[in-house]
Amino acid sequence: MEKDTTTKLYTFLIYSENVPGLLSQITAVFTRRQVNIESLNVCASSTPGAHKYTVTANCDEHMAKMLTVQIEKRIEVLQAHYYTDDQLFINETALFKLSTPVMLKNPDVGRMIRFHNARIIEVNSTYAVVEITGITNDILSLFDALKTLGCVLQFVRSGRICITKSRVEHLDEYLAVRETKRLKQEKK
Repeated sequence: MEKDTTTKLYTFLIYSENVPGLLSQITAVFTRRQVNIESLNVCASSTPGAHKYTVTANCDEHMAKMLTVQIEKRIEVLQAHYYTDDQLFINETALFKLSTPVMLKNPDVGRMIRFHNARIIEVNSTYAVVEITGITNDILSLFDALKTLGCVLQFVRSGRICITKSRVEHLDEYLAVRETKRLKQEKK
């Protein structure tokens, strides 16, 4: 049986205790295997006491499995999984600082903003700030269109945030099983 070596973007969802230094340990797993992290987001999760790391990286599935196994070996990591885009609901946010004089001279700028369902959140005589929320391709499509029109002064994009399409929260199931085992041990 041949190993699949097709490289694609994987999203790794990692749940951990809130421990200083864990982020560097997680990123070191990718670095040691020479896998570049494309985006990274860390926040508290919906599970009390657990933090959620959302990491994206281009690799093949074999490498995604290997990275997940290595990450789960960290004592503070509760659980790690990797996903493809079709298994997730995904969102990002981006901000653009655009030249107001260019916007006023070229009506295509406004058309591109409306076409991409972005919104203008600030305008002054020097610049306008535009915000868009959506999937990566939509954000980059607007960036490419505005860059072609010569009006982009600054651009910044958040890391990916996502939730799984699964009906269950894998972490909650894992923690429930772990708690049941702990209670059984206490009874002995």
